[in-house]
Amino acid sequence: MGIGAGDPDHLTLQAAKAIGRTQVFFLLDKGEAKAGLIELREGLIRHYGHPHKRIVEGRDPDRDRTPADYTGTVADWRHRRSLVLEELITEHLKDDEIGSILVWGDPSLYDSTIAILEEILERGAIEFEYEVIPGISSVSALAAKHRIGLNRVGRPVQITTGRRLAEGWPEGVDDVVVMLDAQQAFTAHPDADIYWGAYVSTADELLDAGRVSEVAERIVETRTEARERHGWIMDTYLLRRPDATDR
Repeated sequence: MGIGAGDPDHLTLQAAKAIGRTQVFFLLDKGEAKAGLIELREGLIRHYGHPHKRIVEGRDPDRDRTPADYTGTVADWRHRRSLVLEELITEHLKDDEIGSILVWGDPSLYDSTIAILEEILERGAIEFEYEVIPGISSVSALAAKHRIGLNRVGRPVQITTGRRLAEGWPEGVDDVVVMLDAQQAFTAHPDADIYWGAYVSTADELLDAGRVSEVAERIVETRTEARERHGWIMDTYLLRRPDATDR
């Protein structure tokens, strides 16, 4: 289930009810640097879960963040995650119990949990049914924080990654939402407007906006400092080509 971008108030009523029905919660620990992600989930579980709930933790496998073969590396990482999760389900979830995986943001947007569950089912060692409960994504939270729409009237918006933006601006769109941009690819587009946010909807939230030529250096510095301080960063931004109709 999606639990939102970081603000506990973003948990939907549907998700809160599902937490209350759950007997076993499965959490993948990403290490000390990202302990806050586990603490957020545990807080929601304590608040909405029933007294006899159980929390089971497994170690999230490490992966190369700068691989030569990006697609292959991600596929291998997902496979190793599926093995960890399959073992946890097999050992800790009884046939008549409900288990839950709390996903940061929304499970359908740049998250691997659905694909991992399908891989487990395809192996055939265990059987289960699952439901996907949507959450508020960092994309939606970002737009709300900046009080903007993601698209303009009659015009498309595209969600992509920094890796793809570095290859060039997508054809046919003037509004691009970018996630997972470790290389700050927006700096190559000085004439665009940017609406940027990191740790959106958390206590550590950072926001900035303006013409890229005017704010890029500031965003890069802020991002670098924040990543060094926290040991990790989640940031998202909308990059928008301005035109005469917007002025």
